[in-house]
Order: sequence, then C-alpha cells, then structure tokens
Amino acid sequence: MDAIIVFGAALAAAWLRFDLDAIQATSTSIIAFAAVASVTQLVVSLGLDVLWLDHRRGSFEETAQVARGALIVGVFLAAMRFFTDWFPVPRSLPLVVPLVALVGMFALRFIVRSYRWGRPSVGDKDIPVIVYGAGEGGRQLLRALARDTSSDGRFIAVAVIDDDARKRRMPVEGLRVNGGSSRLPDVLNRTGATTLVVAMPSISADRLRDIRGLARQHNLQLLVLPPVGRLLGPPSGADLRQLNLEDLLGRQQITMDAASISTSITGKRVLVTGAGGSIGSELARQIAKFSPAKLVLLDRDESALHGTQMSLTGRALLDDGTLALCDIRDVDALHRLFQRELPDVVFHAAALKHLTLLEQYPMEAWQTNVLGTANVLEAARSAGCQIFVNISTDKAASPTCVLGYSKRLAERLTAEYAGRGDGTYVSVRFGNVLGSRGSVITAFTAQIEQGGPVTITHPDVERFFMLIPEASQLVLQAAAIGANGDVMVLEMGQPVKILDVAHTLIDLSGKSDVDIVFTGLRQGEKMSEELFADGETIQSAGHPLINKVEVPPMTTDEVSRARLTEPEDARRFMQAESTESAMLP
Repeated sequence: MDAIIVFGAALAAAWLRFDLDAIQATSTSIIAFAAVASVTQLVVSLGLDVLWLDHRRGSFEETAQVARGALIVGVFLAAMRFFTDWFPVPRSLPLVVPLVALVGMFALRFIVRSYRWGRPSVGDKDIPVIVYGAGEGGRQLLRALARDTSSDGRFIAVAVIDDDARKRRMPVEGLRVNGGSSRLPDVLNRTGATTLVVAMPSISADRLRDIRGLARQHNLQLLVLPPVGRLLGPPSGADLRQLNLEDLLGRQQITMDAASISTSITGKRVLVTGAGGSIGSELARQIAKFSPAKLVLLDRDESALHGTQMSLTGRALLDDGTLALCDIRDVDALHRLFQRELPDVVFHAAALKHLTLLEQYPMEAWQTNVLGTANVLEAARSAGCQIFVNISTDKAASPTCVLGYSKRLAERLTAEYAGRGDGTYVSVRFGNVLGSRGSVITAFTAQIEQGGPVTITHPDVERFFMLIPEASQLVLQAAAIGANGDVMVLEMGQPVKILDVAHTLIDLSGKSDVDIVFTGLRQGEKMSEELFADGETIQSAGHPLINKVEVPPMTTDEVSRARLTEPEDARRFMQAESTESAMLP
C-alpha cells in the first residue's frame, strides 16, 4: 500500500506541476519516474523492516519509521534527478513526491487504526469485558487494555457504559458509550461479555453495592479498580481485582491530627485495658507509634497479651514490665496496678461483647461492662489519670439488648467521673469492627470453609462496619479532641447489609454452592443499628469524621446500691437505667 501511495503521489505531484494537465502528468517519463519511486519505497521499507516490526498501527514508533523511509526515498529520487539524465521530469517532483506520499501513508495508518480501534478482536482465551465508567479512570483503563499484548486471558473491552446521560454515544478510546446500567441487558446480548469492570476508583460504596447486585442479576463476574491512592501510576488490567469487603464499606480516608494526638500521648504513661482484644491490641500498636514513656497492656487473657506483645516488639518474653495480667472485676488488684503504674492516659477497651451470650448471662454483662468499668474509672481517678477513654458501641444508642444496656451505663458512669477529677473523661461510640475476634466475618468465613450453610438472622438486617486500624485511629483522635464528659461518635458511613457481606465472602472463596439460611432475628437484636439515641443533640467535635453528644451521668453510688444477685434483676435494672425516661433530670 505504501508503494502504491508513492506511485499515486508522483502522478499527483506531476498533475499539480503541469496545471492539472492530465496528458503531461501521465507522460512516459512521469510514469517511469513514479514506478521507480514506488519500487524504491518498497525496497526501503523492506530494508527498514517496516513490514515486519510489530508496531501498533499509527503509533509514534511506526510513524517515525515511515518518515525515515520517506526521507531516504526522497534523497534517492533527488540524487537520481539532479545527478543523472535518466528521467527528464520537473526538478520539484523529487522534493514534493515524498511529502505527498508521507501524508498519504499517515492517512492510511490513521484509517486502519480508526477502523480497528472500535472493533476489538476477541480470541478464544480472551475475556470480553464491559467497562462501567467513561471518566478518566475508564479512559486510562481502556488504553491499558488495548496495549496489553499478553497471549493468554487478556481482558478485551467490548463496550462502555456510563450513567451520565451527557456521555451517551460519546466515543471513548474507540468505543461509544452505550448508555447507563439500564442498557446492560442489550449490551450483553450484542457483545457476549462475561465480566463487568467498574473503572471508577472513587465510586461510593452505595453505588458499588448497586452495581454488584446488577452483576449478580446478569451472572457477570465483577472486577473493580482499587481506590486512586492505591494505584501506582495509571490504572491497568493488572490492577483489576475482585470486590472485597473494604470496597463495600467505602470508608473515607482517615486524616489524623498527629500533633494533637502526640500532645496527648508522647512522653506519657499509657495503659490499655482489654489489650489482648481486636480493638485493644490495635490501639496499642497505634499508640506505640507516638512514643509514650511507657505502654502498659492489661488483660485477663495471658495468651492474648502474649500475642499483642509479639505484634508490637517481634518478641514476647513477658518479662519487660509492660504486661498486666489482671481482671477488671478484681478491685484490689486493679488499684494496686494503677498505683504502681500511675498512668496518665487510660484506654478502656475491656468488655464482654457477644450479644446472644449476654442475653443468656446478663449478670456477666453487669459485672464486667458496668461494675468493671466503674472499677477502672475509680482506679484511674485515684491514680491521677489525665485522659480516660471508654470504648463504647453503637448498641448503646437506644439500646434493646443486654450488651447495649450495659454499655449505655458505662457511658453514663464515664460522664459522671468527668465532674470528679481534673482529668478528661470521654467515651467513644462506634459500630462493628471488620475482622475482630468473634465477628460476623469470622463466623461466615468458618461456615464457608466447612461448605456452608452461612446463617443470617434476616435478609434485610444491616450493620455499620469499620476497619480495625481505622477505628483505632479515630479513637486516638477522639481522645485528643474530646471535651470532658462527652460521648464521641465516629462517622460510620452507610450501614451495610449482612447479606451483601455474606455474598461477597462466598464470591471471594470461589465456592459457588454455599447456601445461605435465614434463622430469624435473635432476642434483643435490631434490624438496623443506630449511632445516636432519640433526644441526643448531635454536635461537631471539630473533626469531619467525629461528632459528639452528651449523656446524663450516673453515680457509682447508684450502682453500688443496686446490690444485684440474680441475672434477671441485673437485666431489669440495666434496662430501666438505659431508658430515656430514667435519664431525664
């Protein structure tokens, strides 16, 4: 084709030179000159390997090589015209022919590339995908997929969809936007795609959950691009991965005020109760980064303490004086420990947390979550604690279960101690922590490994979720900015359906035959959790992801006078003291 273009370029140049006189432009000498130019182009192309090199049509590499070939042909034709008398043709032809031919060769490559651009060739081993998102992320992904030259299992983009009506039929890297998600069935029928790729790195969790449902409806594999902050350079096919639980959560990136946290922790003596648990151990790891003078880890589980110290130091000899094996129910042991360590900052994460078990054993919730908290509060006050942080739960907001009742009372006790001493006493309230010990994630994973079924109480039950490091960072931030007596409430985003969590874990496991069984809501369990109780006034705490509310205090004298000995008495007392009417002045 290049040789034919050069032949035609010679005739066109002669036609222009002779004022559009076709007879002179097709004289014997002109025809002979055009033929030599055409053969020369073919020889030069073969010599430069233009025909054999695996360049993409219209790429910079190919056009540069074509330009070099045209230059060589032009030099040869000029030498032949000016230094020989073989072809009596106008002297302008050797100069004009390569330029006209170059334009024609470039145009040819542009046409070929444009034709192939929107007509992907899907091989037997290739995976046809529909790209969801025609923004910059989608454009870059389409370019990356088009450049992929791997032989096996390539992702081939066969269609693009986008819910933005303004992008309808807009060409994106050779493919026209087919419309929004409503057009997906038509696109599937036309393209035979098997995979849906979400090319929107900053997509919200709500929208991603909707798209996940759409993919399941049409039996499509769903792949996503990671958030922008986790991409190394422009997105590519290698970045695509399956949906995970973090995508469903869609949490905002945590921005901590390191200066304020450092002021409250660096150089201070810090004690963490429940340091062997999921939150307590992560708190300890986060606190250690701010160089406290001493970090004391308290728990009644010696194995859990061993594991936490191992994660902090890489060794766990248990003899460095930073571990405190103590039960918060033991008043005397707790006071001896606090008087010995004299902590400046206390993070109280020790608690019983399993809703169903505590419904069966309300006295245990009373003794640990209420009396134990009162013990820690008094020990901290006696030791001159400057900052006390009580870790609470969203179940303390308008509680309906023993766990919620007991944690609500722990919030009220903490608020009461705020007026007793010189320190700052605050509670931090947040929802479920993803991957914590005994969490629904752990239970689902175990059930899936056993082949199912996965048990869920109700198809519409939903919960707030937060990642363990994320929760711990916000707890530190809340401790640094909390006002005395406040309950700091972490922003949890939108609640996630437990059914979606189960489907995601099943998909990630690769097992398609795991059944899901609904068992019905358990006693005290809500369909949806709340972060704020009715009547609580929500105020900003000075951080975009933290709000605060006030709870009425409850004195330890009221707790002491209860003298509860029967489990049901404990349940009724905690329930009565957790209602809004009981807390009104």
